[in-house]
Amino acid sequence: MPARILVIEDNPTNLDLMVYLLRAFGHTPLVAHDGEQGLEVVRREAPDLIVCDVHMPNVDGYEVVRRLKAHPAMNQIPVIAVTALAMVGDRDKILEAGFDGYIAKPIAPDTFVGQVEAFLPPDHRALPREIAARSPAEASSPPAHRATILVVDDSPVNRDLIRSTLEPFGYKVILAHTVQEGLELARSSPPDLILSDLHMPHEDGITFIKIVRTEPALNPIPFVFISASVFGDRDRRLALEEGATRFITRPIEPQALLQEIEKCLGSRGAGERGSGGADEWGSRGEEERGGSGAEEQRSREEEKE
Repeated sequence: MPARILVIEDNPTNLDLMVYLLRAFGHTPLVAHDGEQGLEVVRREAPDLIVCDVHMPNVDGYEVVRRLKAHPAMNQIPVIAVTALAMVGDRDKILEAGFDGYIAKPIAPDTFVGQVEAFLPPDHRALPREIAARSPAEASSPPAHRATILVVDDSPVNRDLIRSTLEPFGYKVILAHTVQEGLELARSSPPDLILSDLHMPHEDGITFIKIVRTEPALNPIPFVFISASVFGDRDRRLALEEGATRFITRPIEPQALLQEIEKCLGSRGAGERGSGGADEWGSRGEEERGGSGAEEQRSREEEKE
């Protein structure tokens, strides 16, 4: 069964990334933004494992692990240090302080959960939900290739999050950090789906989709925006008017992102008919287009009569 893992980290970006990855593999993350809060969560929740930054203001990681290992009720909980320390002897110093393990920053999304799970008993090691649902024979083999997805986003964290979510399920993920780089990659080898941020410096996602929709080789490709846009419905309307297949708002759960991707790939036939948007409004959009089509059909039949 999955584990309850406490992450103690004062950097919001690092905290969000670790929580995201742990949750993607079915674990239950608990969070603390400093050492004192982390100790309180340990006393209250008794997690199965603790991931702790070393350098934090006030109560740092060394003090956290010192107090934990000195407490009879908490000293058996594994504590893993996560730190950017890279000097000779740093690893030995961390282990001598009482940490059970060490993960270097910046963390690698592809390996982070596996590194953490190495300190858990086998029955607490989780797999992504879809892999866990397979038979033992299926789970031991790599997933079949599903589709190639081009991800365009200027944020390295966002790109890594998407890649770490999609690749375990058989998707080939190609990464680009600018619109121009994304266009070059798409033109050289058209992907099955484009997943793009909306707000990027220099050229934004709207510029990107306008170019994609004017090129015959790229126009049929489902184009999905994923954005933490503060403008909400206005951006959504603009994106869909330009031919976006879907508009996803961050934050989104890994399983929900996978489902959205699968829906878009399943509707590729609609996009290839030149609509520029395979499923603009989800199920509601299907009903609206279906209703419109039905009206047109009735009108044609009445004209024939």
